[in-house]
Amino acid sequence: MDRAVIFDVDGVLLDLTAPEEDAFFLAFARLHAITGLSRDWDSYRVRNDEHIIAEILERHGLAAGEHEAIVTEYLKILSDGLASKALKAVEIPGTRELLNSLSDLRRGIATANLLSAAKLRLQSAGLWEPVSSLAFGAEGSGHKRETVAQAIAASGLPKQRIVYIGDNLNDVDAGLSNGVHFIGFAQDAGRRERLAAAGARHLSADHRTTVELVRQLLA
Repeated sequence: MDRAVIFDVDGVLLDLTAPEEDAFFLAFARLHAITGLSRDWDSYRVRNDEHIIAEILERHGLAAGEHEAIVTEYLKILSDGLASKALKAVEIPGTRELLNSLSDLRRGIATANLLSAAKLRLQSAGLWEPVSSLAFGAEGSGHKRETVAQAIAASGLPKQRIVYIGDNLNDVDAGLSNGVHFIGFAQDAGRRERLAAAGARHLSADHRTTVELVRQLLA
């Protein structure tokens, strides 16, 4: 496969539900009785789960060595919740068809979530296998542009043969700074306007349009 499409996860392939967000923060409550944490991911210094965990521990005077325990607890909460159906991974409409329609391309993900958590959620929705061979997350990374750069490097492809699809301003930065084609995806018109204002030239409100844009950009 001489072309690739890399997806952000939340907002592009899956909806991040409030109960799934709660699962992340519940780990801090259970292990350290820390509550009232901001759900605004942009309020943290680096929008990346690994860095957010480190920042919260630092703010509360806890040792960096507690990081692994928080991750382990979070993954247990998430795994147990998905298995019991207390949590549900909700796919963006058209995601399954999107992945199937682009099966002739190399497909991957670059997410600010812990990759281990993204894998659990995508597996639960039956969406992990198509993107599993080119999958990168928060672990060992920083800002989204770094995570996307890792996926680009791992693909071994020229940048003009790669499309990155994301739904946040940091995704626009990640696509443009890495020199790949970028599609800003959002079902909400106001969000698409913000993506366009940040520099996104190609916008999609549904995944039929996403497929068409990918084909045009990689023709």
